[in-house]
Amino acid sequence: MPVARLIGLGLLLALHAQGMTLEVKMDHRAGAAPLLLDSLRYTTAAGEIFAVTRASYLLSGFALQRQDGSWLELPGTTAWMDAVKRRTRMLLPQVPAGRYTALRFHLGLDAATNAANPAQYPPDHPLNPNVNGLHWSWQGGYIFLALEGNWRGGSATPGGFSYHFARDANRTAVMLKGDFDLTGDATAVIGFDVAALLNGAKPLSFAKDGVSTHSQPGDPIAAALVANLPGAFTLDAVTSSVPEISRPSTVKPLYLPAKFTPYRFVMSGTFPIPPLPRDNPLIEERVALGERLFNDTALSRDGTLSCASCHPRETAFADPRKFSVGVAGRTGTRQGMPLFNLAWKTSFFWDGRAPSLREQALIPIQDHLEMDETLDNVVKKLSKTSSEHFARAFDSAEVTPERIGLALENFLLTQTSHDSKFDRAMRGEGKLSAEEQRGFELFMMEREPRMGSLGADCFHCHGGALFTDHQFRNNGLAITEADLGRFKVTKAAIDRGTFATPSLRNVAVTAPYMHDGRFTTLEQVLDHYSEGVQRTDTLDPNLAKHPDGGLHLTAADKQALMAFLRTLTDRRFADER
Repeated sequence: MPVARLIGLGLLLALHAQGMTLEVKMDHRAGAAPLLLDSLRYTTAAGEIFAVTRASYLLSGFALQRQDGSWLELPGTTAWMDAVKRRTRMLLPQVPAGRYTALRFHLGLDAATNAANPAQYPPDHPLNPNVNGLHWSWQGGYIFLALEGNWRGGSATPGGFSYHFARDANRTAVMLKGDFDLTGDATAVIGFDVAALLNGAKPLSFAKDGVSTHSQPGDPIAAALVANLPGAFTLDAVTSSVPEISRPSTVKPLYLPAKFTPYRFVMSGTFPIPPLPRDNPLIEERVALGERLFNDTALSRDGTLSCASCHPRETAFADPRKFSVGVAGRTGTRQGMPLFNLAWKTSFFWDGRAPSLREQALIPIQDHLEMDETLDNVVKKLSKTSSEHFARAFDSAEVTPERIGLALENFLLTQTSHDSKFDRAMRGEGKLSAEEQRGFELFMMEREPRMGSLGADCFHCHGGALFTDHQFRNNGLAITEADLGRFKVTKAAIDRGTFATPSLRNVAVTAPYMHDGRFTTLEQVLDHYSEGVQRTDTLDPNLAKHPDGGLHLTAADKQALMAFLRTLTDRRFADER
């Protein structure tokens, strides 16, 4: 028997000595059929047709009922499930061997966990806000369930719905009876029926009950969800299984020099812990090389352009022009995005086509509309001018495209923005003006006239300490065939006209705005969300739920919002002349 097989058997025996493993697998569906996302085919009890574009939720407090009726609590068990991201599995390890008669869990978190500092969790933890996108940031607490989509009733104009189920009092217990044979490892398949959630004991109608909830006390939609949730989950099957024994592979740093100095990565205490690449650890020598390359015109064909030519620091590394100008005066088709807090992103460019910074950094070099150079030529040029710098940053002086990407990635990861007037006010080192504070309140407040709330609803897409959720959304710009956004990458109909949500940090100095640079001022941006939103099939539900045109903000509200947005400028990333 191969040695690797013997090691695997040893691990299996060791784990079984500690207890059994119950795998929980979620099956998302609508009625008896699998849930098809962005498919306007499901029906409420009121006869309204609806589609789901987001179903994301947190589960906690798992327990198994023994045959004597007592409960085996499984402390620290928390899961984030997401139908869109196909996050459907979790493991409950070290369960004492035996037979159990029921599984219990809660949708939502206990009060202590809900109120805890979200910045404490490792990069891959289900409660890391950068992972789940469900934390309410400055308001505190998590959204327990985010159910979003589109609906149509009769001849009514299609609209959006956004049900955000949250708050301690609404944490809901679910108990599923069955034969859980854990004399060995097992898998429990649990169905989550979104149609039953809307059509359960207290059926919901979008037209009658409302298209949004933020679970304020006394909200009847939240009360209906509490009543319907237990019946939306079913135990479909329990099967014996031996899950694959796996451990994270040991990731070895690439090409480290014999002597190096670890780089001190600085970020705000309110930021979630980022997933820094373990194969490209931050070291001062490599960061310095990356900064040198970022400013080196040798990366362009004619030696006239560097990365900094289109991404100057004084505008938070954003291009101040509508479109970047490349070699020979050629212009691109999209606005050059700012480059800060990239350590928290997992895809790059407006359409997310690059899965890592090291890959992203090499694309503009080769783009005919940008630097228009070959990587072979760049390697030849840098071998003549920068080999000693590569020798300090890597294990040899060899210059390769991979090493160029790694160095640029190292430098860009260090560009963190976290010291604005707003941050200082949150640390108690300053104070917002009355108008700025009013703008902050509007920014973080939902717009739900049904409950008397008339906020600006900005936090849904731009919440959290990073002021972005890193998702791709259709924000109400007219869709043009010339640029369909993320659809070009995924070919999924739901992505037509969607683009990356940018951070609003430093937004006052990163004009022009939107993927095509169409707006030159913040006033124009707010006018768009107030009056100019275009209703299309892929319009984000958090905008589609509002009346035609948008939020219809007052002039005073717009002024307060602009005052607040200007407090997000970090002086290290802005030209203050």
